[in-house]
Amino acid sequence: MFERPARGARALLVHLDLGDGFDTEALDELQELALAAGAEPLAIITGARRAPDSKYFVGSGKAEEIRAKAAELGAELVLVNHALSPSQERNLERLLQCRVLDRTGLILDIFALRARSHEGKLQVELAQLRHLATRLVRGWTHLERQKGGIGLRGPGESQLETDRRLIRQRIRTLGARLEKVRRQREQGRRQRQRNNVPTVSLVGYTNAGKSTLFNALTGAQSYQADQLFATLDPTVRRLAQPQGADALPELVLADTVGFIRHLPHDLVAAFRSTLQETRDADLLLHVIDVQGSEREQRIATVNGVLEEIGAQTVPQIEVYNKIDLTDIAPRIETDVAGQPRRAWVSARSGAGLAELVQAVVKKLRNEQVNGWLTLTPAQARLRARLFDLGAVAGEQVEPEGGWHLHITMPRQDYQRLCRREGLAPGIIEHRE
Repeated sequence: MFERPARGARALLVHLDLGDGFDTEALDELQELALAAGAEPLAIITGARRAPDSKYFVGSGKAEEIRAKAAELGAELVLVNHALSPSQERNLERLLQCRVLDRTGLILDIFALRARSHEGKLQVELAQLRHLATRLVRGWTHLERQKGGIGLRGPGESQLETDRRLIRQRIRTLGARLEKVRRQREQGRRQRQRNNVPTVSLVGYTNAGKSTLFNALTGAQSYQADQLFATLDPTVRRLAQPQGADALPELVLADTVGFIRHLPHDLVAAFRSTLQETRDADLLLHVIDVQGSEREQRIATVNGVLEEIGAQTVPQIEVYNKIDLTDIAPRIETDVAGQPRRAWVSARSGAGLAELVQAVVKKLRNEQVNGWLTLTPAQARLRARLFDLGAVAGEQVEPEGGWHLHITMPRQDYQRLCRREGLAPGIIEHRE
């Protein structure tokens, strides 16, 4: 197994067109990923195939071209902008005689570099171990199961089997620790639900300006930088609102990890507790780089990840950021029902942020259920559940039993409760 190069490794970048057309954006993103990992890109080798080669992914001819170029430039590392199978990665390393890292391994490395909190480090280590478990044989091809012979008799245990066993044990340990963190986060979310505090979550493609927008809206000092995956650890802060009749009693904003195309599934699984903030939010602010040449594709990528984590039904407002780099004026666009749908803002200059906050409050108010619910004495358990959720704003007791409850709660939670309890969603009574 080749030792991992130190930071600043001289890297050769490889990208194949597999029938989707030449993607300049993908090449730019690969270079940004390499720089974010601390590598020094030397050159990019491109090619085209109808389908990946089973042995080298890139084909034997292209593999020889990469080997020659790596030797010529003195490359210590080859970064492939695709997901490689363990055998393909192993075969390329044997041929090239240097470390080979695929897109998944590269993203995992960047996450390991960025993780700062205890939870973030646990999540990254878990994802790395799950990725490593499928590639462990690469490091021990010089060791075989112990065979017969003097000093080697008996079943024994190969080094490979020992490492697999240790990795499985470590994965179980990390899973248990993250489950404890998940329960702690769940307690915080339940407390906000009981206090009827709406949560708005920032989502978007990596480096779209989410952390800059988060700091501008909350006055926080979260780390922000013009680089991929600058934010890994979720941060929740109170959102500042202008004083007025329309202001909500309290409102919190959550900053989360950015998404990227082909986001490794191991990362999605490991960051389950972090992404729960997005799935349970009352509203999503989908931050979009207004200058992005692949804007529509990135929007589709983010929506695809939201669907993967079960957050596709959460209401969202598209926030087109960085208008200070264009001649676009700040504005709010509404749908046919008059509800905020898109916003054009600049998190850096502050243009359009006041209008964005007003749009968020308006959207949340329309996403709230506010009315009277009549329950029979047989529905005492449901009444207790509504009190636990902090949804009851007032109560009237019927002389013959039963209750009229004035409830106010997120529409999404109300619909979920209706499905669980077998209620008709339209039974809320509105009174003057």
